[in-house]
Amino acid sequence: MSIIVRSIVFNLTFYLVLSVYLIVALPTLAMPRGVLVALVKNWARVNFWLLRHICHLHYEVIGHEKIGHGPLLVASKHQSLWETFALMALFDDPAFILKRELMWIPFFGWCAWKTDMIPVDRGAGSQAMAAMTKRAKAEVERARQLIICPEGTRRAPGAEPKYKFGVAYLYSEIGVPCLPVALNSGVFWPRRSFRRYPGTIRVEILDPIAPGMDKQAFFARVQTDIETATARLIAQAGRKS
Repeated sequence: MSIIVRSIVFNLTFYLVLSVYLIVALPTLAMPRGVLVALVKNWARVNFWLLRHICHLHYEVIGHEKIGHGPLLVASKHQSLWETFALMALFDDPAFILKRELMWIPFFGWCAWKTDMIPVDRGAGSQAMAAMTKRAKAEVERARQLIICPEGTRRAPGAEPKYKFGVAYLYSEIGVPCLPVALNSGVFWPRRSFRRYPGTIRVEILDPIAPGMDKQAFFARVQTDIETATARLIAQAGRKS
């Protein structure tokens, strides 16, 4: 079966399964938050199974032992839709920092609200930063893992990085270790493309950065760490065309 056919079959199945899960999730909006979190994690595992069996696309986590437990600031490279569900399965109780507009999407937004994701109004400037930080501190006190994509959006493999200083501001304010995450998902699940290529997506958990660094020094280090590891993972990807 060709990559095009496999990709079409996967995408149809993926969105069908997503629709079913969103419907199943509706009753959980009236239940404890943990019920919906468990359902989302199950959905992620189903997606891994679909990718493996339809697209021959596997994944590998390098450095999983560095995750540990308790509150963290996770700064992840963002190349595709893949990591939006994969990171849910990887961490104990993740809280994504996402743009506010996503909270307005029916079903999805309701689930994001119920699972206490952290919306950011990008047009509100310093007020948005203050509101995000207040919510982030509250979630850290609940021992959750805050997941932020420092570039704010998906970037194609090899594209010039565009990190935003918000990650450094948040790091300095919440006082927990930062766990940088590199990946090469965009090689196999390209943005703005329906194709899903066979191979192995690799996620690398990098050495944690202890709290207390100067903001500028932290900002330079987290970008260097993520970009260096990401470039290596992309070079090692060996995607089949």
